[in-house]
Amino acid sequence: MAFVPTDLERYARHLILGEVGGAGQAKLLQSRVLVVGAGGLGAPLLLYLAAAGVGTLGIVDDDAVSLSNLQRQVIHTEARIGAPKTESAQAAIATLNRGIKVELHTTRLNASNALDLIARYDLVADGTDNFETRFLLNDACYFAKRPLVSGSILRFDGQLATYKAHLGGDNPCYRCIFREPPPPGLIPSCAEGGVLGAIAGSVGSLQATEVLKELMGIGESLSGQLLIYEALSATFRKVRVKPDPACPLCGTSPTIKDLSTAARDAESRIVCETA
Repeated sequence: MAFVPTDLERYARHLILGEVGGAGQAKLLQSRVLVVGAGGLGAPLLLYLAAAGVGTLGIVDDDAVSLSNLQRQVIHTEARIGAPKTESAQAAIATLNRGIKVELHTTRLNASNALDLIARYDLVADGTDNFETRFLLNDACYFAKRPLVSGSILRFDGQLATYKAHLGGDNPCYRCIFREPPPPGLIPSCAEGGVLGAIAGSVGSLQATEVLKELMGIGESLSGQLLIYEALSATFRKVRVKPDPACPLCGTSPTIKDLSTAARDAESRIVCETA
């Protein structure tokens, strides 16, 4: 694709990277990414993807901006308290890069709309804060054959992984690691357990990097690895994860045949709550 003169200046630091160059930047400009959750992780993720020149960003969130969000959700402002998070995020992106197309999905993600939404994009990034939606996204991305870059944070810690089980081989899915959602109340949400605001920036930025790598096909994918960040000790570690032959979704004898089966009876309770 041909770059306009402003593209050459805006993305100059990308263009001089051998791993990116004109071909990589063109891939980004032509890419479509769906970000689920415009909260703690979605905020830096959306800003960095927009800055990098990802051509189309879809945003899924049905929540409104509140004062308690501003400690970590840096895409929102005091002036936009009460506004839908999708619209607030769109406003921030417009001030950063007006060349980016933003598609708003101010709705709850559920088993009825997930496949349709995901099919419109090349890759999905999960920035949500509840297990129901994480499992829904994993299953939907598997059936839609879309890569999923998933991040999570709580207190002073974060995790990051990429899931591409639809490709087979050594690529596990989320259920290969976490078979099913934990019982309600076992693991607190950020609202219940707290989170250091800057952790969202750290993990969200790492998540953006993995999304860009996947879109351009550069570097080593995090598929098959779980990256764990412990802020209080300032340490990172990687855990190797293999596909589980007994996985109910991507294993040798799957019991989850479609998204309605995966969602069970929880469809009406699935809410896109952001970190």
